[in-house]
Formats: sequence, structure tokens, C-alpha cells
Amino acid sequence: MYHVVAATTNPAKLQAIQLAFDDTFGAGHCHTESVDVASGVSLQPLGTDETRTGARQRVIEARKMRPEADFWIGVEAGIEENMTFAWITIENPHTQGESRCASLMLPETILQGIRAGRELGSEMAKITGNTEVKRQGGAIGIFTNGQLSRTSVYHQALLLALVPFHNPIYQQHSQ
Repeated sequence: MYHVVAATTNPAKLQAIQLAFDDTFGAGHCHTESVDVASGVSLQPLGTDETRTGARQRVIEARKMRPEADFWIGVEAGIEENMTFAWITIENPHTQGESRCASLMLPETILQGIRAGRELGSEMAKITGNTEVKRQGGAIGIFTNGQLSRTSVYHQALLLALVPFHNPIYQQHSQ
């Protein structure tokens, strides 16, 4: 059984991680442990570089906390121009996989709040009245009327980031 350390306590991210590992390695083959670590970036990362750095830093911190694990995962959501997205970083002792999830355009009023220094989650809470929106479906769930969610979009990106760990064709051509 693989010991997977998720560098997050967010239920939407944890669910995506568990689903992706179950899909990749089979249900029941992974035990996921959640750890709370610092990203080393702003509470609301701006731009792809800062967001990717946050995902990578979360992996570094998770590895320090649980060096005995088989996998470490960082998921960092950010804003670039007028869109929200996330970077995924997955490492094991020998390999790294990364992917960026789909992006969602945000309305101007929300972007104004972000430019004023507030997080997307707090802006979404303000307009929906749901203080847990970022731990649930997120802006993605609200704006797609539940057709997509943070979990579903992160799940897809996690599957892509896991490719280097299991796909023999990828592994054969990456050396």
C-alpha cells in the first residue's frame, strides 16, 4: 500500500487526490494522509510562477514532515490575469510529475477584490453567503452550476501529473 502525503487540509483537494490515486493504482492501494504545511507564497498567489512555486514548496514541506512516504502532493490555486487555476506537483523519491488544471474566467467584481488583496475564497463567500465555498465546489462549482467542481477539475490535473509514475511508454521516452 502506498503512503500518500497530501500537503493540504482542504476536503475538495483531498477528495481529488484520493480519486486520482484510486483511478491510477486501484482502490484500496493508497493511504492518503493530510498535512498542514506552508506554501511559502501569498495567501492568494498571483501568476503561474508564484502558484507553481506554492505547489512545489508544499511538496518540499510535506517531505520534511513525512520523509518515509511514497508520494508527496502539492496543490496550489492561483489567479493569472482574469482566471483562476491550480498547479499540481507530485513527487516520489525518484520522479516528479506536474500539471496545471483548467482555468476559469472570473467576473470583474471578484477580480477587483483580488486586486485589493483579498482571496478568491473570501470573495466567493461574500457573494454566495457560503463561508465554506473554497472547501467545497469552489468558484468553479458556483459558476458551472455544479457541472464541474474544484474536485473534478483537480482530479483531471492530478491524473495528468501521475503519468510519469505509472505509464511505461512515458517512462521509456523520458530517459
